[in-house]
Amino acid sequence: MKISIAKRVLAVAAAGLFSVSAVAQDKASNLDQLLKMVQSSKVAESAEHKKREADFRRQKANQGSLLRQAENTRTSEEARSAALEKKYEEQELLVQQKRQQLDERLGSLKELFGHLTSTAGDLRANMDTSLVSAQYPGRAEFLDQLIDKMNSATKLPTIQEIERLWYEMQRETVEAGKVVKFNTTVILPDGEQVDQEVVRVGNFNIVSNGKYLEMNDSQKLAELIRQPEGKFQSMAADLQNASSGFSPFGVDPTGPTGGSLLKALIASPSLGERWHQGGIVGYIITGVGVVAVLLAIWRLIVLSGVNAKVNAQLRSSTPNTNNPLGRVLSVAEENKGVDGETLELKMEEAVLKERPAIESGLNLLKIIAMVAPLLGLLGTVTGMIITFQAITIFGAGDPKAMAGGISSALITTVLGLCVAIPTVLLHTIVNGRAKRILHILDERSAGIVAENAERK
Repeated sequence: MKISIAKRVLAVAAAGLFSVSAVAQDKASNLDQLLKMVQSSKVAESAEHKKREADFRRQKANQGSLLRQAENTRTSEEARSAALEKKYEEQELLVQQKRQQLDERLGSLKELFGHLTSTAGDLRANMDTSLVSAQYPGRAEFLDQLIDKMNSATKLPTIQEIERLWYEMQRETVEAGKVVKFNTTVILPDGEQVDQEVVRVGNFNIVSNGKYLEMNDSQKLAELIRQPEGKFQSMAADLQNASSGFSPFGVDPTGPTGGSLLKALIASPSLGERWHQGGIVGYIITGVGVVAVLLAIWRLIVLSGVNAKVNAQLRSSTPNTNNPLGRVLSVAEENKGVDGETLELKMEEAVLKERPAIESGLNLLKIIAMVAPLLGLLGTVTGMIITFQAITIFGAGDPKAMAGGISSALITTVLGLCVAIPTVLLHTIVNGRAKRILHILDERSAGIVAENAERK
């Protein structure tokens, strides 16, 4: 029993040793072999431990050496830092003395340099947006260098540089009053860059080949995508072709400040663009208006023809069935022998038969005149809905986000009124023509009835 227990203990110990040290690769076939394997594993582990201890001692010695080196470096750097701080304090005092000496020697020149710096800064800002820079590029580089010099504590501007500042100011003023031609690179709307002749009108506008140009941020000329009205383009072309004398030209007075007036005029939508802003409701109103105009014109033509035939019938004593009056008179001729009441009924019946053809289209014109403002109101409501949706999404801080809905609302209202007002006028004219013809029919029929009653 004891032997079996001992065997089991040894087997477990051997298994643990095999898993930890992994010295033995094969299984032991008996206990003696197992003991030898355990002994060899213990010897190997002892040697490995000694090697690790030696490495640790060696690394500890190296770390001590590195620590001493770091302490020596810190000591030397602290000493160097103290020396530099002392030197900095000495030089700071020297710099203050030099600055004081510089201020004393500059005297009133310091105030002069301040004014020069301010003037150069203002001139540089003007040159960045000046159209004169398109003819004389690179002028602002000199001003940048001059400003850097005057702001420096170690450099001073020369007399030549100060005189050039004065010259650039005078040249900007003189060139702003000239109309000159020169060749330069122009960027077309499709992105192509071409070298062509341009005309600069002072500091207000630059045109080329009848097109207005603008100067972009890189101080290059670009043709405006949207151009002003055709008459201004023709005047620009005439100015470029002129060699002397006076030539009319549309000048943007806000050119030196960015050309805001020209941009606003160009950005204003045309009549067609305003019509498209009405959207679907605007198209419907336009369609209804076209129907009303065509219907009114057709009825005016028809009634004018009927009126001419009725006038001809009034001058004739023989009834003609090609007109309403002739047909009414033919009824009277057919019923000469009847009594007065019957003839009156026959005449009224004949007039009633002619009335629908004469008054045809009048009710439709009246309906269109009433429906058009309602359609405009519908467009107004839908446009305001779009506006409120834009406010919900983008907020009320950006007017451009609300402009589309407001434009649609106002345009549909205008379209509705533009259709309703002419339709009412056309209905009045057409109705007047129809009423005149009906009045003639009623008058002639009443006269025939009265003559028949007198005869009897």
